[in-house]
Amino acid sequence: MKHKSILWAACLSLAAGGALAQSSVVVGGVLDSAVRYVRNEGSGAIRSLVSGSSQTSRLVFRGEEDLGSGLAAGFWLESGLSADTGASTGGPQFFDRRATLSLSSRGVGEVRLGRDYVPTYSIWVRHDPFSHVGVAGSNNFSSASQQGPVRSAFGTGPNTTVRSSNAVELLLPAGLGGLEGGLMVAAGEGGTAANGQDKLTGIRIGWQSETLGAHLAQVTTSNDLTSAGKFKDTLFAANGAVGPVRMYAALRQYKYALSRETLLLLSTVATWGPVDLKVSYLRANMKGKVGAAAIDANDATQVGLGAIYNLSKRSALYAQGARINNDGKATFSIPGGAAMTAGGSSTAFEAGVRHNF
Repeated sequence: MKHKSILWAACLSLAAGGALAQSSVVVGGVLDSAVRYVRNEGSGAIRSLVSGSSQTSRLVFRGEEDLGSGLAAGFWLESGLSADTGASTGGPQFFDRRATLSLSSRGVGEVRLGRDYVPTYSIWVRHDPFSHVGVAGSNNFSSASQQGPVRSAFGTGPNTTVRSSNAVELLLPAGLGGLEGGLMVAAGEGGTAANGQDKLTGIRIGWQSETLGAHLAQVTTSNDLTSAGKFKDTLFAANGAVGPVRMYAALRQYKYALSRETLLLLSTVATWGPVDLKVSYLRANMKGKVGAAAIDANDATQVGLGAIYNLSKRSALYAQGARINNDGKATFSIPGGAAMTAGGSSTAFEAGVRHNF
């Protein structure tokens, strides 16, 4: 009986050890395709089949291992793809959207290593009902297409308005009464802005409940092009809900040397059963100079409208439209169109289907 008791205890111990080491790996992603129409002032209309207008099409591999005592190790690999052609969108970076390895604790938080979203973007995208993509996405005003701080600090190569490589992150744990935050530090590794090797520090802090939220964040970047100082990306955002309607407001500023671009985003999402109705107003206010050229008059405004009909938890149909009006020499435009006339307008519509798997 004694030997049987010892054997039984050993079996229980092995079973417990196996439970502590439980792990899971998930393969999933999004496929999103739409038919798009874009007309830019001064040019004819272009019709196309596009990918990722409601959510970016992607392939995701993620996993987590329970280490016991509230600890876990995990990984996340995410690659963008074009649903209309089957091509990867990452170029030389196959896992262009995210590639992280992490160690987390329920009581302390998470340490995350690799390529991930910068703190300002993590908050900004929550307040954009079009998820920073599609004809009405706020990404239309966060590119290097214009003379301003983004192009001055990064050229036409990768920038840190969305992601950073070579990063170390510290994230607060859940369960702090709505308090959330994180710190990110990235090493330039002696590289160049053209290769996305930027030295970066970023921080975010905020509070979010089911009905109210307030957040602030800042990211500072330097590279081989920022000889006139550091590129600064600062964000303030708030949101609130009344019944089925949630309202968002966000103010974001890009600043480098004598130039700055300030973005004001106001948006609303109303949900009735399977239907989501979305509207957004986005204003880009340019100030200062790039070299000897003044950019104060090169402002722009974008208005977006959209509707999603959720067929299920995974599948949805959507339609959305947007219009950009440029001032001065600004040439902000909706992707997929022809050449834009300075100070002209860009108008677009699209309808598509999305499936999460």
